[in-house]
Amino acid sequence: MLGEMWQFRGRYKILHITWFAFFLSFVVWFNFPPLATTVKADLGLTTEQIRTIAICNVALTVPARIIIGMLLDKFGPRLTYSLLLMYAAIPCIMFASAQTFSQLVISRLLMGIVGAGFVIGIRMVAEWFPPKEIGLAEGIYGGWGNFGSAFSAFTMALIAGWLAFGAPGSGLNWRAAIAGTGIVAALYGVFYLLNAKDTPPGKAYRRPASARGLEVTTKRDFWFLMLMNVPLSAILGLVAWRLKKLGLYEAGTMYLIWGVLLGLYLFKAYNCWAVNKDLMTGKKRYPAEDRYNFSQVAILELTYIVNFGSELAVVSMLPAFFERTFTLSPAAAGMIASSYAFMNLAARPGGGLISDKLGSRKLTMGVLTGCMGIGYLIFSQVTSSWALPLAVALIMCCSFFVQAGEGSTFSIVPLVKKRVTGQVAGNVGAYGNVGAVLYLNIFSLLPGWLGGGADSSAAIEAATASRFFQIMGVAALIVAALCFVVLKEPKGSFAEAHHDEERTVSSSSPVFEAESI
Repeated sequence: MLGEMWQFRGRYKILHITWFAFFLSFVVWFNFPPLATTVKADLGLTTEQIRTIAICNVALTVPARIIIGMLLDKFGPRLTYSLLLMYAAIPCIMFASAQTFSQLVISRLLMGIVGAGFVIGIRMVAEWFPPKEIGLAEGIYGGWGNFGSAFSAFTMALIAGWLAFGAPGSGLNWRAAIAGTGIVAALYGVFYLLNAKDTPPGKAYRRPASARGLEVTTKRDFWFLMLMNVPLSAILGLVAWRLKKLGLYEAGTMYLIWGVLLGLYLFKAYNCWAVNKDLMTGKKRYPAEDRYNFSQVAILELTYIVNFGSELAVVSMLPAFFERTFTLSPAAAGMIASSYAFMNLAARPGGGLISDKLGSRKLTMGVLTGCMGIGYLIFSQVTSSWALPLAVALIMCCSFFVQAGEGSTFSIVPLVKKRVTGQVAGNVGAYGNVGAVLYLNIFSLLPGWLGGGADSSAAIEAATASRFFQIMGVAALIVAALCFVVLKEPKGSFAEAHHDEERTVSSSSPVFEAESI
């Protein structure tokens, strides 16, 4: 596959135009952090308000990834990705024209939906590549696409400076730069609609019997699914509390939002019940070969909390960390911080390739997650006394394990159950954003905890960063231990074709035919 990868036809064309769609969605999604200090100065925002905007940027991605997973299983990745890219222009233009903190919050909440694009390509790539190559293919898609966040960190400040037309710091520069990324994404959405295909010629697109909720295959797994859906709503409740704390609305409004979130959880639970009703009432029983363990989805959700969740959090705070710790300009700090996400180009495909070649996707997942935890613990010791090149080298080393772990996670996701790959990817991807929101909330609250409520100082900010990386490191080590205990090697991990496809072709069972609708 490595030798054929540079071709631009057949499945490789689909791979390349799909990772670039993901790339643009991440350029749009992360076009704010490199310009955060400029936006703060231009609109007179506080540090806490800036951190809240960063949290809002990833909040709605949690439910969006679930919903997008359902839509793509039903309508296919081509149409779903195209429409999402076209939509990206709306929150970009809203943010670029915002004049108040409330307008910034609303536009970044809507921007979080764009971050759901990742799960679409997971299904697209799985349709075009066999299991034995899925790790590298998904790694290239995820890694090269995820580089969009590094591209934003590296270029947004420069582009904004160029667009200032000799007047750096004016409102025009950051506004024009952010609006421009959305317009480019929308134009590419039209291109993707005209050039992508859901499946190779002669292959049918397999849909679940219903996309209303995730299909499970045992009663115990249904209740496990109900439990694992709780954090997806609870984390949005945390965001609502955060916005109330900043005075965006009163306590009554927060309680109303909590009530709505509870209602949404119950609605989602009802839909899952509707999909699995026959199973739960005993009218349907899956044969052993058609079952999958939801515990495998759950452990992948946890791995994505600690790898992708931490990446989103670090990408959001790293430019300011380097700017403050090493007394750099915003543009220089953004470029240096981009080295963290820059590793996506090699690390995520590398993680997928290791998973393909090592012969054990479970071992790969556990080792990479453990090394990531150790890397974060080491980086927690970085201070202004360190040499800048050493700090950059360390964060790049740490990021390799973070992003290789992401590649390893999604080399397993398409192998759990083919017909519900979109929903599994949506659930796992949503948990990445649960991790991001949780980590960013912890990061925003740490100064108050460590300073005893006193005003933030340089010493408190330094202690905050150190403790933040320690928390992420310990969490990763715990999940690594769980991987070795809970995670199982998927069926047909290195086969020539997906397990579900082989079985559907060879079986005449009415159960299989009904479920391939």
